[in-house]
Amino acid sequence: MTVEVRPCAGTEDFKQAFAPIAHFFGRAPTGETAERHLTMLPPERMHAASLDGAVVGGAGALPFELTVPGRRVPAAGVTMVGVLPTHRRRGILRALMRAQLDDVHERGEPVAVLWASESTIYGRFGYGMASLCGELELRRDRGAFGSAVDSAAAARLVDHEEALELLPGIYDRVAAETPGMFSRSRAWWEGRRLFDPEWRREGGGELQHVVLELDDEPAAYALYRLHVAFEYGSSTGRTSVLEAMGVSPAATREIWRYLLDVDWMERVEAGFLPVDHPLLLLVAEPRRLRFTLSDALWVRLVDVRAALEARILEDGPPVVLDVADAFCPWNEGRWRVGADSVEPARAEPDLRLDVPALGSVYLGGFTFTQLARAGRVEELRRGALADADAVFRTDRAPWCPEIF
Repeated sequence: MTVEVRPCAGTEDFKQAFAPIAHFFGRAPTGETAERHLTMLPPERMHAASLDGAVVGGAGALPFELTVPGRRVPAAGVTMVGVLPTHRRRGILRALMRAQLDDVHERGEPVAVLWASESTIYGRFGYGMASLCGELELRRDRGAFGSAVDSAAAARLVDHEEALELLPGIYDRVAAETPGMFSRSRAWWEGRRLFDPEWRREGGGELQHVVLELDDEPAAYALYRLHVAFEYGSSTGRTSVLEAMGVSPAATREIWRYLLDVDWMERVEAGFLPVDHPLLLLVAEPRRLRFTLSDALWVRLVDVRAALEARILEDGPPVVLDVADAFCPWNEGRWRVGADSVEPARAEPDLRLDVPALGSVYLGGFTFTQLARAGRVEELRRGALADADAVFRTDRAPWCPEIF
């Protein structure tokens, strides 16, 4: 039996391709669900896999503008990938990945990014773990900062409509300088980030939107829920932070001061945090944060040359990379990489690695030296690891504040 993979032609096709991943969330796709997703994901960017005329798998690619060190680049945000459990281990996922990456390449998007539902899946298709994210749980009575700072910040709760007007401007300023963040359309804010149906609340209250102003200008925001609970007449509730960010260190500090001070809650919890979050240095007792790490974004360089040319490379001795890429063989070969240019090379290579390893260093989340210590990069010229780390140096950890 031959698997047929094709792009969707409209809403009905999209519903069928969406059904396999919806199965794993326990919800049958509805016309309303499909229409909401179609405001962000054009039907032709969703591939459906059919066997004997029945759709058994799907894979989407959101058209993103992704921040990379120093610039923004067109990227495919891979999402809604699923194969029905009745058709597993038949090569259907591989066929979907083949069709999707070929399509991404033809569209001129040099990078693909995703959150992996299972970390063992995507390495064989050229994706490398490119960033980490943090999760914290802090008792509110342990939330004191190490030093007090006078502030003229003013926070206020806003409704859905005002949030739609104020939050995107703050987000855009942060995203412009943070590798791993992507631009959000109004449809994205309405259909994803601020979308607040009952099933997303997990027993908590309605989504709360707070905007913090500094010098009479919106400078930070937070989205959170309150989960109210009591034992023996005392509150055991929690503040669940979905997203919080500020355009400056002062704004970031003050929006978290607000969140840690919400009354009537016993603890604060948050996920999808940057690994270099300032709270680790702000709070008086950082170990009380219970800050734990997990893999976050995975990156696939679909066009090695175009992807490397799209990000800022720092001054330093150029390096020759010998890159292996069995799934996208057009990337195979030697590349001279430096601040001045990225070009094919005939010289002896300085480092040997595969394309998932190159994806791991692309956003600045890991270094060549770290990968070499794990046996993922081979140094062929003494000092080449240090040279490569200098060329790819960044001063900010990549961060993507939401799963897409």
